[in-house]
Amino acid sequence: MADAPFPPNLLPDEASPEWMNKGDNAWQLTAATLVGLQTVPGLIILYGGAVKKKWAVNSAFMAFYAFACVLICWVGWGYRMSFGTKLVPFWGKANFALDQVYLLDPAFVGKFPQATMVFFQFVFAAITLVLIAGALLGRMNFYAWMLFVPLWLTFSYTFVAFSIWCPSGFLAKAGIIDYSGGYVIHLSSGVAGFTAAYWVGPRLTKDRERFPPNNILLMMAGAGLLWMGWTGFNGGDPYVVSVDASLAVLNTHVCTATSLLTWLILDIAVFGKASIIGAVQGMITGLVCITPAAGVVQGWAAIIMGIFSGSIPWFTMMVVHKKSELLQKVDDTMAVLHTHAIAGSLGGILTGLFASPKLNRLFYGYDVGVDSTYVGLFYGLHMGEVSKGFRQIGIQLLGIVFVLVFNVIATSLICLVVQLIVPLRMSDEDMEIGDEAAHGEEAYAIWGQGDKLENSRYGSSVYGDVEVPMPKPRGAGQVEMT
Repeated sequence: MADAPFPPNLLPDEASPEWMNKGDNAWQLTAATLVGLQTVPGLIILYGGAVKKKWAVNSAFMAFYAFACVLICWVGWGYRMSFGTKLVPFWGKANFALDQVYLLDPAFVGKFPQATMVFFQFVFAAITLVLIAGALLGRMNFYAWMLFVPLWLTFSYTFVAFSIWCPSGFLAKAGIIDYSGGYVIHLSSGVAGFTAAYWVGPRLTKDRERFPPNNILLMMAGAGLLWMGWTGFNGGDPYVVSVDASLAVLNTHVCTATSLLTWLILDIAVFGKASIIGAVQGMITGLVCITPAAGVVQGWAAIIMGIFSGSIPWFTMMVVHKKSELLQKVDDTMAVLHTHAIAGSLGGILTGLFASPKLNRLFYGYDVGVDSTYVGLFYGLHMGEVSKGFRQIGIQLLGIVFVLVFNVIATSLICLVVQLIVPLRMSDEDMEIGDEAAHGEEAYAIWGQGDKLENSRYGSSVYGDVEVPMPKPRGAGQVEMT
């Protein structure tokens, strides 16, 4: 058997070198695509359906633009600043990721090429910016958003990603557990979104008081893509087709379902109605909470985390927020502070409690019996390693403080710089109009008169009709081209 030849399709060659695992590479590209679909079209549809009709185009377009802009910045300098050679303990050296010599070499972890890792990490960076947009819908100047995206990616995301995820980062070396982005993506986007919302300012008073979704079914479709796409979000982070990846996927969906049901029960108990908007919020908080823990906690812990993620963010959103003058002052359109910052912090803390040494060994590859890191507090107490458990909780809390403070400062500075170039907020007059003022386009114009924009003082889209109708045959009426 030892001398049996490989099947021809498994023989290594220049295009499939010995160090590359075809199965791992295929799954990593699939997982990256699933995460990409969470944004395009997932969050595009969710945002487009969750806002007032007059903001459907602008809200969807903010997500669409960010996805494209982040990719160019990512391959130009962002990836190497996040996962490249260390410049300082929390930042990498800027360099491009476009050359075949670099892209075809093995990634810094995993048995697949650097090109796969660049794409996989890009979709995480992109969705982070799009989540920030959720706090700013309904009033941010689109040109300010165009500047904000590359600046925030460069001077905020890359710092946090390097610190926590890159093997050379100071929090990574300290032993922080952030399985798939509870800190890097969700806590960062929640804090940055809330901070940016403060600087941009609120929507019109009447929009804040009444901002009904224009299409709840579309919103649900976007939410469904977000939920299913999380299979790749958490299932792809072991960087290998492993039993840990399978556990991460199952834990993700178990926690999410539990969180959704918990939120739903609270809505019914307190308000007497089962709200689909509330169920979507509960779904999101479950997804966010399990993300830092997905492959390092057991299934029973995922259930407990789902109960907490469906109740604590519900309480902060539905009770604390309504009583807090500070929270009321800041207009966070999609409540990203609660659904991402609070749920992400909650997930990070619970990870510090429930992280299993064996599962951490499967994920990180360390012999936990020798290594002093990656021991949840409850396991530390059970093993008689109390100091290790408290150390893990301390590192998890340190990570929360670092991400929170850094993002408040960095996001504030970026907003102040952008404000020197273009206004952060649309004028009140333009906000009265919405999409037509911002883009000269409407989401549902075809349902109205069809030529509704023709006589508008804002003008129609610069493109006019997407498709020029064919002229009618002579004798069948007037030939007309529009």
